[in-house]
Amino acid sequence: MKYGVVVIEEKEHELLRRFIGLSQEYKDQTYKLSVEKLRNELLNARIVRNMDMPVDVVRMNSTVTIKTPFNVEKTYQIVTPDKSDIRKNMISVLAPMGLALFGYAEGDEIQWQFPAGEKAIEITKVRQPAMSLKANEL
Repeated sequence: MKYGVVVIEEKEHELLRRFIGLSQEYKDQTYKLSVEKLRNELLNARIVRNMDMPVDVVRMNSTVTIKTPFNVEKTYQIVTPDKSDIRKNMISVLAPMGLALFGYAEGDEIQWQFPAGEKAIEITKVRQPAMSLKANEL
């Protein structure tokens, strides 16, 4: 793990905490395991201000390219649940994949429990929308 712990922007941290609180009623076991793992990671997460957020960390609206153990590369955008559309490769931050990637950085490899079992995924690229970049990085 590049930064030792997940790194989360302070407003997004609060949003995730609210989402997790609302997700208590879900019955899907894989989803529950994903939420529980994120909840535990949030306990030790490094919470930073927007201006101090590393640009290579997955956050809301990040575009993330991952590589699976089968050498398949796929690019997704991490979005709020209401904007999720898998046909457009826009996945909810609360989907198992969104939960798996959030707060991790480019180059990190993550073990995560997916519906088909535990898989290793590698984050090969992270891009931020221009509006969330620091002024000196535009």
